[in-house]
Amino acid sequence: MTAVRVPLAASALALSFLAASSLPFAPAASAHHGWSGYDTKLETLTGTVQEVAFGNPHAMITLKAGEKSWHVVLAPPFRMSARGLPEGTLKTGQTVTVEGYASRSDGSELRAERISLDGKPVELR
Repeated sequence: MTAVRVPLAASALALSFLAASSLPFAPAASAHHGWSGYDTKLETLTGTVQEVAFGNPHAMITLKAGEKSWHVVLAPPFRMSARGLPEGTLKTGQTVTVEGYASRSDGSELRAERISLDGKPVELR
């Protein structure tokens, strides 16, 4: 077997290209897995669904609880469906209860652990 020698400049260029091409994905991976950015005290909110977004990486709702609107991060769509909340189940105007953890950096964001519709709780994590 004959060894192939790659010039150092070519291998350095390939390595630089590989590193640079992965940079656009770093913020998304960091943001997606940043659960340490949430408080450890469980909050319970009951309110009216103002908006629903059912897409990757997580489904989300805007919840009006009292005088405040919350951006509630739910589970990924495949998990929502598997646990009995397929797309179209959550609707604007519905009253729901959400249990989760408030964001430390955004006072209006909550990462939901469970959501209850019509008194039926659904585990999201």
